[in-house]
Amino acid sequence: MAQKAKKDRAKANTSTLNNLHIGTLSVHALFLVFNFLIRRRSLLTYVLLSIPSLVAEYILESTGRPKRDPSTKALKGPGEDLSAPGLTEYLFDVIWVTWASLIAVMLLGNWGWMLWAVVPVYGLYKGYGLLGMAKGMMGNSQGAQQPEEQVAGPGNRRQRRAA
Repeated sequence: MAQKAKKDRAKANTSTLNNLHIGTLSVHALFLVFNFLIRRRSLLTYVLLSIPSLVAEYILESTGRPKRDPSTKALKGPGEDLSAPGLTEYLFDVIWVTWASLIAVMLLGNWGWMLWAVVPVYGLYKGYGLLGMAKGMMGNSQGAQQPEEQVAGPGNRRQRRAA
């Protein structure tokens, strides 16, 4: 039972990463076969818009893959939680939108790459939300300082209520 949570996370991360790699390999291979055998699509656009997806997959691989001792195969670290919200979620979104764009390009032609425009738009939306939260936090920290007459003085609650 020792380190059961770490072992569970390591197992889940390994499964998630293996499925992610198989999916990426399948979709990219399908696109390349389609491109060379059935209908030509823009390979320059394919390379340029696949780079962020492959970088995101590399980041997920390097942070999420469990670390093991080479000699004993014992678990050293389970890796970061790949089901965590935030940046990890956004990296998965980049990969999935790239997959959807590749399928859209195969079905709709080069106009399918317009689907990939969702990625930077969503990033700007989330960034604007974070900026608003940061401004709100700055406002709360400045408003947290109360004037001297409102600061509770010494004494018990009954004395403060009477004041």
